[in-house]
Amino acid sequence: MNRTPTEDRAHWERTADRMLLAVRPYATDQHALIHLPGVPSHNGAHSDGLEGFARTFLLAGFRLAGAGGADPHDLAGWYAAGLSTGTDPASPERWPTFAERGQAKVEAASIVIALHETRPWIWDRLGDRVRQRVLEWLAPMVGDPMPGNNWIWFQGVTEAFARTAGGQWRQQDLDRVIALTDGWYAGDGWYSDGLTGAAHRNFDHYNGWAMHLYPLWFCRILGDAAPDGLLDRYRARLRRFLADQRLLTGANGSPLVQGRSLTYRHAALAPLWTGALFDATPLAPGETRALASRTLDHFTGHGATDERGLLTLGWHRPFRGILQGYSGPASPYWASKGFIGLALPPGHPVWTEEATALPVERGDFTRTLTAPGWLVSGTAADGVVRVVNHGGDHADPARPHADDPAYARFAYSTHTAPETPGDPTVPGGSADADPLDNAVVLLDAAGRASHRRPATRISVEGATAVSRSRAHWPEDATWDVFGGPDTPYVLGPWITTGSALRGSVEVRAVRVDGCAGDRARGGGEAAGHRLRVGGWALAVDRRSAAGSATARGAGARVEGAGGLVSVVIGTHGLPRAATVAGSGSNALGASSATPVVATEGPVAHGTIHVALIHLGGEGPGALPQVATRAEGETLLADVTWPDGAHDTIRLPAPDDSAYAPWKDQFRA
Repeated sequence: MNRTPTEDRAHWERTADRMLLAVRPYATDQHALIHLPGVPSHNGAHSDGLEGFARTFLLAGFRLAGAGGADPHDLAGWYAAGLSTGTDPASPERWPTFAERGQAKVEAASIVIALHETRPWIWDRLGDRVRQRVLEWLAPMVGDPMPGNNWIWFQGVTEAFARTAGGQWRQQDLDRVIALTDGWYAGDGWYSDGLTGAAHRNFDHYNGWAMHLYPLWFCRILGDAAPDGLLDRYRARLRRFLADQRLLTGANGSPLVQGRSLTYRHAALAPLWTGALFDATPLAPGETRALASRTLDHFTGHGATDERGLLTLGWHRPFRGILQGYSGPASPYWASKGFIGLALPPGHPVWTEEATALPVERGDFTRTLTAPGWLVSGTAADGVVRVVNHGGDHADPARPHADDPAYARFAYSTHTAPETPGDPTVPGGSADADPLDNAVVLLDAAGRASHRRPATRISVEGATAVSRSRAHWPEDATWDVFGGPDTPYVLGPWITTGSALRGSVEVRAVRVDGCAGDRARGGGEAAGHRLRVGGWALAVDRRSAAGSATARGAGARVEGAGGLVSVVIGTHGLPRAATVAGSGSNALGASSATPVVATEGPVAHGTIHVALIHLGGEGPGALPQVATRAEGETLLADVTWPDGAHDTIRLPAPDDSAYAPWKDQFRA
């Protein structure tokens, strides 16, 4: 949608106002709790009510700050009343304490950022007793050990605000937050959201909307009291990250559909706007606004809000399959972080310069993001950005896990969503979650697919990447996909998978290797495992939910409802092609289909199998040529692309000793 810069700012303001006014009918009498309709989170309705207040207050804070306090809807008065009542222990509308609900610590961070941004219009006008009650409610954060992930920053910004407002804080807490964050920095602007098994494995949108956002706001709140050099350190890291993130938005305006908490939607814009606010961005102002406005329009144009004007639990339409147990009716309002740009005054260049074309619209690109272990490809013809994932999987490498569709798939994009049957702990969820799309699996005698996590990165260089995992299945066929660390698994062979990515096509090469001493299903070729390689899942029209499969070239093809085409072609050792229909398992549509190719019978160990995986606005056109060979025990796939470029995927034989820390936890 083409709007002038002035119209664009006004559009953002109107959108924010509609969101804020839409929640008011669901507030308690004095506005301290906002009980939005829907299924409560596992934290309970009381906590969800605080979440409704805090997350919309954050939006109100940005709206007021950028408008210089102009307040036609009395946002300041409305939320000030809620602050007074919510912190009154005697009020029936009181907020839960941190001891009662840990989620309250999360919401405290939104409250203090909003208070900081609106000091002249809210905090400074609150009575002394109300201010004291707010600080008393925040005080138990001091000395709290906090989980070892982005939660430490809820403590950091809360104590920073308390320090500036005469409340309780502790230097040891602030020092710990800073030190842990430095330990989680993986380089090139990327943070792992905490460490898993002492490793950087947790890469997702939290890198932007938490690990970059809060450190900079911590410095903003502290002002001159911030440690010397800290602001510059965080600004440099964000500037480097945005050089990568700017590439991860499709021409359709969609961020990458990967990772948890996807229902926060617009929050993916948080680092983009934060970069502009803190002068920590390599982007021209017109590009910043273009990316942000395209994303806002993407979600508003795809049903992110319902007929009441409320944000729904889902990505486009309501869809519980992408939710977590902590997702409640107010959770989507962390989308408020996507409105940080409103804190910039109307005269700022992001609001006055003309919008530019998005990076993917300017031309094709291929990038290697070493920190997260991603290969990235964008194609201007269809506007699709694809990520091939051989990096983190958000799993402890010391034990086996079921595959989380948000992290364990080999590829993600801005135009597709992984097949996600859902978390059985969430109402409407399901435990039927065998890996399918963008998965490389072994099928056991019962047809059950193996799982990948934990995976180990072997190499990420040039346009190629390789990782390895040990195939495993839950011992009990009635397994719970989100089971705990005691879930027993059956051990299977090694699967080493490599990718080369250029344009719309990934060359995916696979080798399977057994291990001496493993028995039956966990052992050699006699176990009868078939190898299956899945392509991109697409939302499809209900009338053709099975997609279409063709036998030519051992290929399977699905045409999506939005005009996308997903193709898988088995070129070496994968002659069987099919499509697998899905129902209620995809965030982008009620019906879906996934193309797959597989071996005819039991997979041969120590040999190479190759599939071509395509996602684009039309068929793949000219395909790369792939030749295979061996160098000792290493298997190689030499790829010659239609433009003459060459890549080589190297699949080394597995070394069992490298997996000794977790091997014994599997049941052979």
